[in-house]
Amino acid sequence: MSQRTLAGIVAVPLLIVLWVLALVLPVPVVTNRPGITVDVLAAADDGEEVIQVQGEKTYRDDGTLRLTTVYVTQPGARINLFSAMAAWFSPSDAVLPYDSVYDPDETREESESESAVQMVSSQDTAIAAALTELGYDVTTDVEVLAVTPDEPADGRLAVEDQIVSIDGTRVSTPQDVVDAVGAAGPGDPVEFVVRRQGERRTVEITPRDVDGDPRVGIVPGVGYEFPFEVDINLAEGIGGPSAGLIFSLGILDTLTEGSLTGGESIAGTGTITADGAVGPIGGIQQKIVAAEDAGSELFLVPPDNCADALGADADDIRLVRADTLSDARDAIETWVDDPDADLPSCEGAAS
Repeated sequence: MSQRTLAGIVAVPLLIVLWVLALVLPVPVVTNRPGITVDVLAAADDGEEVIQVQGEKTYRDDGTLRLTTVYVTQPGARINLFSAMAAWFSPSDAVLPYDSVYDPDETREESESESAVQMVSSQDTAIAAALTELGYDVTTDVEVLAVTPDEPADGRLAVEDQIVSIDGTRVSTPQDVVDAVGAAGPGDPVEFVVRRQGERRTVEITPRDVDGDPRVGIVPGVGYEFPFEVDINLAEGIGGPSAGLIFSLGILDTLTEGSLTGGESIAGTGTITADGAVGPIGGIQQKIVAAEDAGSELFLVPPDNCADALGADADDIRLVRADTLSDARDAIETWVDDPDADLPSCEGAAS
C-alpha cells in the first residue's frame, strides 16, 4: 500500500468526522432574515381593523403603510456551521455574534416578555406622537407595562393599569413605583391605587423577596391619557419597539381626511418618541428587502440607520431619511404629489 493511499484512507474518516461536527456543534451566532410585513391601514388576521378609534371621526382609504419585521434566531437556538455560512453568503440575511443580541443566560421566555413590553410601550408612544402632531392634548401617567406570571401582582394588576399611588404616596414616574415597593418591609403588604378602564381600584400586594429586594412582578413605565380611545390590533408574535413610526403615520392617516399614501405602497421602520423623534432599530437591511418583496415603493429610514440601509440588497425601492414624524409625513406627501421630487436622502446622511 502506497503512502498516498494510506493517507487517503486515514483522511476520509477524519473528513467525515469534521462534517459531522460541523452539522452537530452549534456556533455562537444569531441570524437575521427578512420577516413579514403588515399593512397597518388594513384589517388584521381576525378581520378587525389594525388601527381602531372610538370617540372620534375616522377616514378609511386605499394605499398601504407597512410595518416591517425580521426573523431572528431565538435565544438558546442551535445554529450549525452550515446554516451560519448559508446566512453569511445570502445577500438578504445577516449573521451577528450571539452576545451582541442576547445575554449569555437569556431565555426565550425572557426575550419574548421584553419584546412584548416594548411593543405595548411603543404603541402608546406612537399614539401620543400622532395625536400631539395633530394638535390634541395628551397627558402622561405611570402604567403597568407587563405583569410577570406567578409573581405577587399576577391576577391583581393588569397591563395598562394606571398607577395612581402606592401606600398613599402619589406616583409620578416609573422610578417612584420601584422606590415605593423597595421601601416595603419583608412580608408587608403594599397598597396600590390604580385606574383600570376609568374605574379606580385599591389592591394590596405583598412583595416577594428577590435577592434581598422586595418585588411584586410588574414592569412600570410611562403611559398616556388620550382624549379618545385608540387601539392597535396586531397578531401575536410581533414585538419590539421598531414599528413606532409606522403606527404613528397610520394613526395620522386614519384621523385625517384624504389619503396620506395617495393609494401607493409605503413601508418603513423606526422607534418613536412622544415628541415625534425617530430612533434607530435593528435589521434595517432585512426590513428593506421584506418591504420591496411586499411591493412597497418608498421606505422610511431612521437617520441613525442610513449608512447600513444603503447596503440593502434592494434596487426597486426608494430610501428616504425620516428624522421626525413631521419629516416623514412631509416626505410622503411630497412624494405622492411628485415621485421624482427631492426628498431627505440616506446618501446625504451617510456622508
